[in-house]
Amino acid sequence: MKFGLIGTNWITDRFIEAGITVPEFELHSVYSRTIERAQSFAEKHHIPNFTDNMDKLLNDEAVDIIYIATPNILHHQQAIQAMNRGKHVLCEKPIATSEKNFNLMYQAMENNDVFFMEAMKSIYSPSFNKLHEWIKEIGIIRRANFHYNQYSSRYDKYKDGIVENAFKPELGNGALMDLGVYTISPLVNLFGMPKTIQATGKLLSTGADGQGTIICNHHYMTSVLSYSKIIDSHLPSEIIGEEGIILIDKISAPNKVQKLNRHGEVIDEIVSDAPPMSYEIAHFIEAIKNKDFKALNLETSHQTMKVIDEVKKQIGILIK
Repeated sequence: MKFGLIGTNWITDRFIEAGITVPEFELHSVYSRTIERAQSFAEKHHIPNFTDNMDKLLNDEAVDIIYIATPNILHHQQAIQAMNRGKHVLCEKPIATSEKNFNLMYQAMENNDVFFMEAMKSIYSPSFNKLHEWIKEIGIIRRANFHYNQYSSRYDKYKDGIVENAFKPELGNGALMDLGVYTISPLVNLFGMPKTIQATGKLLSTGADGQGTIICNHHYMTSVLSYSKIIDSHLPSEIIGEEGIILIDKISAPNKVQKLNRHGEVIDEIVSDAPPMSYEIAHFIEAIKNKDFKALNLETSHQTMKVIDEVKKQIGILIK
């Protein structure tokens, strides 16, 4: 499968590093807003074609899949453009900035008979997939604590009066969109849409959120989701049942996952050792080859956007 890339930031570097470990992954072209940046990135990664013309990229019949890694606010527009040209789309998280925009993307997929998927690396790792089995083995689930708190170097600049993209709400950025999504997506993937949502957040002077906490209730369990770009935390996430506990080393990229009994004794463990993004790439390629629509997990992406919209309403972030 030949990939065309939109976006040349650090996440695209990571994507390529993971992709080259996937047998059917092939780099074909890259787009950037400036030809100098496109050429520099292409030379860095030995990509045969580069351009600063979006139409040229999307009209290239050799391209099978477009990977989008641009500011969040651009995701739905660029994905729809690509799908309207008959390209499959793998779009970085969050897949869109609102449920409304997600629905527009979904419609474009159906109209053009192509596939699109959110590049939510966490839910495609073998370690995460094991959770679907293990949550049936630890009794009735009563609580989940998922968190992703990672101090951003850009916050230091913010405190010095320099506002970079990470804290610009007009780009669809902020703690909820950049980090909180990593706690919401696994929750709805494992347990479905919450029945109730309560959210609080810390808004910065730019209008972007620096951190937040979400309390979700299902019929039988409560979950606490916390995320921040202005503090660090190094504790594992956990799922707690009446008969046992599951520890997840990092909810954004599960690597080591352990199943414990009530006394804290480890009774099973799984480790995913490949680059985290390699699993989503391989999964998407297989879904396309097998025409497996269900494998795209679009219901997870849809429910995630519904939760994000509700959180934004409650903490005062404009929905775009």
